Amino acid sequence: MNVSRAENVSTDELKELLEFAVYLGQVAGEITLKYFRKGPETNTKADGSFVTIADRQAESELRRRLVERFPNDGILGEEEGETKGRSGRRWVLDPIDGTFAFVHGVPFYGVLIGLEIDGEMSAGVVNLPALEEIVYAAAGLGCFWNSKPARVSSTKKLEESLLLSTDFFASARYGFGAATEALQRRAKASRTWGDCFGHVMVATGRADVMLDPIMNLWDCAALLPIVEEAGGTFTDWRGVKTAAGGSAISTNGVLFEEVMGVVEKLL
Repeated sequence: MNVSRAENVSTDELKELLEFAVYLGQVAGEITLKYFRKGPETNTKADGSFVTIADRQAESELRRRLVERFPNDGILGEEEGETKGRSGRRWVLDPIDGTFAFVHGVPFYGVLIGLEIDGEMSAGVVNLPALEEIVYAAAGLGCFWNSKPARVSSTKKLEESLLLSTDFFASARYGFGAATEALQRRAKASRTWGDCFGHVMVATGRADVMLDPIMNLWDCAALLPIVEEAGGTFTDWRGVKTAAGGSAISTNGVLFEEVMGVVEKLL
């Protein structure tokens, strides 16, 4: 029996779990599309971010199907909090990552589903339903973009790179302003193609570096295995591989040391 990097999980079992996660991402994506560009009921949370009826319905349906299929698994979701499990597995859900884009009719939002097994982020799915793109990966199984292998870029210098962020100006509010400005000066070009879409751009070789100064676990859980299995790095701003660092930087791997060299000098 082959064993993947998720300890004590066979390759076949991990493949089955990934297939189910992809299915869940597609189900939730269809729910979001029913409300996209249709003026959905929207509220503002205490932190100023949006939540819509689409977020709530998508997460509710994801939870229903997970409980039905894996009743002993834990679930952590952005909208409904955490349900503890006892199987060693935890599903981490963000029904709409990029709700600001969603509310404004911009298609750069995604459904995020991460799977943690025995404390390790082992599989991830990002469905970008309005773009008809789905990217998914599991530890040791590779990363796929619409069923075809996905790979990061081969860009070797920051001066040749495309640098992304959800909001470059937001970096200053969280203590990363000087580092972000330095990276922007070094990069060939920078764009605000943000939220999960920016990290997917790195994983699929269409961008080289993505910066996020503030992140929650449900924002990161799906992205870490996706970027890593595509050959890149997913870390916090200290350069630590984690989905729980409160911030995130994705790189194509080749640029990681150069990016962190800039960041470390200015934090």
